[in-house]
Amino acid sequence: MRFINLHTHSDSNDDSVLEVVNQYPWEFDDEIAKYSIGVHPWYIDQDRLISDLKCIETKLNLTQCLALGECGLDKRIEMPLDKQVQVFKSQIELVKKTSKPVIIHCVSAFQEMIAIKKEMQIKNPMIIHGFSKNSQVAKSLLDNGFYLSFGKYLLRNPELALVFKNIPNDRFFLETDTIEEGIIEVYERASTIKGMHREELKKIVANNFSSVFKQ
Repeated sequence: MRFINLHTHSDSNDDSVLEVVNQYPWEFDDEIAKYSIGVHPWYIDQDRLISDLKCIETKLNLTQCLALGECGLDKRIEMPLDKQVQVFKSQIELVKKTSKPVIIHCVSAFQEMIAIKKEMQIKNPMIIHGFSKNSQVAKSLLDNGFYLSFGKYLLRNPELALVFKNIPNDRFFLETDTIEEGIIEVYERASTIKGMHREELKKIVANNFSSVFKQ
């Protein structure tokens, strides 16, 4: 049974890991076997947006494309939030034509994200990647049907351990994003926090992946 890396920006070419490699439309690499694709709020370019959305729409219909994303909302950047919301919703309209999940970048905009999910009646699974917040935020997201993915902050922030420990076993994923550590190190930390053998954790994540990604 392979390790599953829900979100990474580099392809390790490691056969022991199933990786969902983040791709952007404007620098798409056909050589990557399994990927997600989306417009990150940091990189919204109005002059390129139409072609970016057309690329996303095309790729979402391919079996190699496992998810939309990462895309989302970030209140800590200069890009106006209303523009971010517009671009995010445009991408959601595309993924709603499929059953594929959405990998979400969300910074200080969780209530807005929950509101959009309700407003657009989004049925696609929605995964907050790189989760680092407290139990209250986690509960709010879980209560509204989101999944949470943990990685960098599970290794860096000891206070996140209690949050992760209490996440239901059918509602989380693990990832590396851009950190130097490998996914095995994330699994080791996660299994210690959950108090279970690494192989048991692998089965849990694999089951979650199968359920959400239909793989």
